[in-house]
Amino acid sequence: MSKTIRVMLVDDHAVVRSGLGAFLLVNKDMNLVGEAESGEDAIEKTSLLNPDVILMDLKMPGMGGVAAIRAIRQKYPEIRIIALTSYADEGLVQGALQAGAIGYLMKNVQAFELANAIRSVAVGRLTLSPEATEVLVQSATQPVIPGHDLTERERDVLKLMVDGKQNAEIAQELIISPSTVKYHIGNIYSKLGVDSRVAAVSLAIQRQLV
Repeated sequence: MSKTIRVMLVDDHAVVRSGLGAFLLVNKDMNLVGEAESGEDAIEKTSLLNPDVILMDLKMPGMGGVAAIRAIRQKYPEIRIIALTSYADEGLVQGALQAGAIGYLMKNVQAFELANAIRSVAVGRLTLSPEATEVLVQSATQPVIPGHDLTERERDVLKLMVDGKQNAEIAQELIISPSTVKYHIGNIYSKLGVDSRVAAVSLAIQRQLV
């Protein structure tokens, strides 16, 4: 690629940023334009530095990498982001890709592999580590269990539904508005594939969702 790739590093560990920065210096087609140590910092630096590719750690204090990826991609859809992490569990892989990452690599990746990944994502090609690919294949072959994707708040609401609480009581207990309760219940129905309170409660008890 003739164009120099502008790269930004996001990691809460200075030693990791230092190592990655040293690696980037030996690649003549890449230019390290800046570093960030948190998700919030990454969003702010992105607007100032305008990188082509961001290497994003996922587990950081404060705003995590997945939330930062989503925020950056919504505002700057042309920027390519590689999740660079020590973890390859299904939730993180799915979360990062759904948020808009175009690459998912492990931190033990070889230098030449990382360089090739940066070049690939810079031109829009999806790049996954073998570990991430395996996780996606396994999740695709496993049966989808209704309710597995409920959020923590939706589980709170569902538990109170199982306890026989009505919307107004749920709102009071969780300190949220009745309209917010109604919104959560709508999401619960959709995720459980049901269309009534009785069916939702019945499935929650059967599947031990709460």
